[in-house]
Amino acid sequence: MIITGMEDFQRVCKHRLVKTYNKMFSDVRINLDNVFIVWACKTLQNYKALASTTVDGDGVYVEYTYNGDKQEMYEDVYLKQLNTKYE
Repeated sequence: MIITGMEDFQRVCKHRLVKTYNKMFSDVRINLDNVFIVWACKTLQNYKALASTTVDGDGVYVEYTYNGDKQEMYEDVYLKQLNTKYE
């Protein structure tokens, strides 16, 4: 896999999230309109992005890392387990 820039990387991440989400959750189907990038950066030849969905209450948060040296992309999927308010 070769990433040609930040826009290309974010596009690949969004498409990957749609595929992964639709495999993980059979009761809800999403498309690109349901995916957004929370944060993204590029350092040297590497990219990182944090992405999520607009699906209410799913708690899905995905981290994508592109290793430019190896031309590999990694995907880590997190599900919200706990949200506690402390005062």
